Parts: sequence; C-alpha cells; structure tokens
Amino acid sequence: MFCVQCEQTIQTPAGNGCAYTAGMCGKTAEISDLQDVLVYLLQGVSAYAHLARQYDIVDAEVDAYVPQAFFSTLTNVNFDAKRLVAYTERAMALRNRMKDAYLAACTQALATAETPLGAGQFELSVDKAAMLARAPETMVNRGLSEVGEDIMGLRLLCLYGLKGVAAYLEHARVLGQQSRDLFGEFHRIMARLGEDPSEMGELLELSMAIGMVNYGVMELLDRGETDTFGHPEPAKVNMKPVAGKAILVSGHDLIDLQHILEQTQGKGINVYTHGEMLPAHAYPELGHKFPHLVGNYGTAWQHQQKEFANFPGAIVMTSNCLIDPEPGRGIEGYGDRLFTRSIVGWPGVTHLEGEDFSAVIDCALAQEGFKYDEIPHYTTTGFARNALMAAAPAVIDQVKAGNIKHFFLLGGCDGDKAERNYYTQFAAQAPQDTLILTLACGKFKFNDLEFGEINGIPRFLDVGQCNDAYSAIQLALALAEAFECGVNDLPLSMVLSWFEQKAIAILLTLLALGVKDIRVGPTVPAFLTDNLVAALNEQFGLRLITTVEQDLNDILAA
Repeated sequence: MFCVQCEQTIQTPAGNGCAYTAGMCGKTAEISDLQDVLVYLLQGVSAYAHLARQYDIVDAEVDAYVPQAFFSTLTNVNFDAKRLVAYTERAMALRNRMKDAYLAACTQALATAETPLGAGQFELSVDKAAMLARAPETMVNRGLSEVGEDIMGLRLLCLYGLKGVAAYLEHARVLGQQSRDLFGEFHRIMARLGEDPSEMGELLELSMAIGMVNYGVMELLDRGETDTFGHPEPAKVNMKPVAGKAILVSGHDLIDLQHILEQTQGKGINVYTHGEMLPAHAYPELGHKFPHLVGNYGTAWQHQQKEFANFPGAIVMTSNCLIDPEPGRGIEGYGDRLFTRSIVGWPGVTHLEGEDFSAVIDCALAQEGFKYDEIPHYTTTGFARNALMAAAPAVIDQVKAGNIKHFFLLGGCDGDKAERNYYTQFAAQAPQDTLILTLACGKFKFNDLEFGEINGIPRFLDVGQCNDAYSAIQLALALAEAFECGVNDLPLSMVLSWFEQKAIAILLTLLALGVKDIRVGPTVPAFLTDNLVAALNEQFGLRLITTVEQDLNDILAA
C-alpha cells in the first residue's frame, strides 16, 4: 500500500507515507490496495463516459456511480473489502457498457474510435485475489521514478482534490441535485488523471479546473439543502444530553437525519446530531420542525471512539469520518449499536439500504438511554447564506463606522494533533473588534468559548458544515461588491485547517476563484514537495501557519 491523502499520513525521512501494513486511519494494506484498483478502474469508466459525450451519449447511472464509488475511497469512509470488490465489479460492468456504446456510435458515424490511454485500457478479472495481484499497477504513486516528486505531488493534489469533488457531488445527488455539465467536466478530469499526465503546466490547469468544478457542485449542494430543508436560521443548540432513549446521527447527509426524525415521531426517542451534523438544527424542516431533535452530542470526529462508547443508544454514520468501532485500549466497543449508510462501511457493522430505519429505532429502544438531564450548555449555528446576506448591511455599517476592523474565516477540519490548539488560541486571541466566521468540524476547537458581540452583531458566526463553504464565499463576494473592491482587498483573512480530501477541494476552489494569502495548517500535505509549496506561495500567497502571535501581527499589520 501507499497512501498520503490525509493529514494523519505517517511522516518518515523517506517521505513514503502510510505504507506496508496499515494506515493511520485504520485501513489495512489490503483495503488500501483494493481502493487503488477501484479508483484506477473508475478513471477508465470516466474515459469512456468522456469519449461517449462526443456523440451526446450520457448515461445517468454512470454519472451518479463514478463519484459515489470514488467517494468510498476517501479517508475514514469504507473499510469493508467485500463492498469494495462489489463496487469494482459494478465499475467494470459500467466501463464495458460505456465502451460498447461509444464504439457503436463511432461505427454508426463511420468514425475511427479513440483508444484511451492508461486506465481506459485496464482489464481486470474482478475478485479480491485478482484485484490485489494487480494493485501494484494502480498505486497512486505509480511512475514516481520516471516523473519525479514534484509532478507526482501535483498528480496527487489533483486526484485528492477530485475525490473531495466526488464527495460533494454525491451529497448533492442524494438531495436530487445533478448537473450534466458538471458530471461531464468531472469525467474529463478523472479520465485525464487516469492517463498519468506529466507536464506541470497542464497539472496546474487541471487543479484549477477541479476548483471551479467544485464551486459549481457546492452551488448545487447549497440549492439541494435549502430547497429541501429551507434556509438556515440562527439557532441555539444544547450541547448536553437530556433524559430518554436516544439515537445519534453523524456524518453529513441531512436527508438521513430527516428520515430518522420522521420515523421516530411519537416513539419516545430523542435524536442528537454529532460532528458535522450540528448545523442541522438551523434548518426549518429539521431543527425547527421536530422537537425531539434535542441537541448535539459530542464534538469532532476524532473523539468518536470514546464519545460513541459512552452514548447509551443507537448510532448512525451517514458519510465520512468513521473510526474503528471496536477500538480496545480500555474503550468499550459499540459495533453492535452502529449502523452505516450510503458508501460508509465497516466489516461486521450493519449497513442500511433504502429509507427504512426501523432497525435503528429498535436498537435505540433496547438501550438504556440517558438517565437524567445534564445542565444545558448552548452554542449557536445557522449563519449560512441567507442569514449572512441579511446581516451584511449592518456589518457593512459597523465596518464603515470603524467598529469592525477585520474578518477571520477560521475553519476547516479538526484532528487530534496537538498543533491544532493553534486554532483555539487564535480564536481566543483575535482582537475584540474582529469577527470570526467558521465552518466544518474545526469549529469544535473553539465554539464553546464566549466571544460576545459588536453592537448587536455576534463576533462568532458558525456558517455550518464544510458543505456550506459556498455560503462563506457568497458573503465575501457580497462584501467586496459593497465596498467596491476585490475579495483580496477586503479586511478578510482565511486561516484554514485541513485533514482530508474535501478540504483540498475547497482550497482549490478558493485558489481558482483568485483568493490569495490563505494560511493553512497544521502541516503541509505530505504530497506537496518544498518546490510545490514555494510555487503555490509565489502564485497565490499560500502559506503555512506559524505562531498565533506572529500570524495575527502579520495579518493585522498588512
């Protein structure tokens, strides 16, 4: 195995990342190799999907399936070998279907068919043994000795960024939002990456194209969420449990939460959000409609083993951020109370298909539940696009009056490295005449702090999930329009934390939109060489965080 896709990547003098036996995320070498084979074959599916579009052949099943299966290979998503083999078997069938359709169209048009390079020519007998035997051909660092570390780093930047796009495509799809054009561009880029491009200029162009595709996808996702659940409105959320039977919902897919809330009405079960599901409380069709959505339990994904073990009910994982539910080390396992959805999987854990959550309900009723109410503690979420736009005139007035001097977008992924305390300290030390916007699970580093307000405007504005980055971008564009300047001329600084591939996709979106001088941490992605970091700094001003004091001084002195 070879994997450097997340911030947990093992750092070694040789820079070889997670290799040999297991990854830091818990996936085995076998799972990693199966994922590599699946990804390479999916690139072959995209190769023929892209070629077939020349003849206006668009297969909706292929468009939906490739991003969905690609999503299954993100960090902390699917650890189930049987399901990965099944994904690959289906991918091969779809690749052959698209190939046959393309060749038939060429024959009818009396045209010479193109033969795609690389992944498009990959043939495989789909069973686990055969997949593992072919894994060395498909490893994501294939060809390193020929192209060198810089080109390989750019290939991986594109591959991992596109994985993030695939995740957002799937989140949008389950809400009924799809775009033929965006799927087409996704296939084009996916196919080209399967041909192992080796020219730096082209790879940089591909990375920017990925960023722009992601921008379009996040607009789709925003539409899907607001059309389905209404526009978020600021809401206070209790972060402590209350007495009663309980179900905990984690991940990102709000539609699963809606089904659970509908099916638990009148059953005496309280429902809690976890991690990136916290912003659900702000949606009128979720938090405002169902009184038994009583609060949020726990914090960010990396604490789930202890938090889930102590949760006395059923647990549903709707998307990424799954960790081994049988951890040992003195922590009680909870695999018998855990249910996975969509592309999430762990061997032996019950996986749910369809919209029937009766097994979860039965499990919750059989558990002890919380025995008593804890003293409430609240956080506020829901400052998404409409709420931010409604507040923009008042914010602009305060900026013009000199009462608000600077905006910080302090968000991204959380993780367990001690260096991430930087974000807690940054939020605490930000001057009182500044506003802090946040999104994604990085908020759990500081959303329990008291920030106060500036003449009625809260200093802390929780925009929502990582899925809601579109809202933050829209606010920046609105402020730039109001002040008749570019986004880079605003008193706005982005200090972001990354962990996995969704964060890479969002970063590429910001860079593609021309946003400069972003700070990111706590470490440089292992796939970015010193040369690439220097190039990104020169072109975009992208830089690594240093100390809170130094970064605040540099930002506010500019």
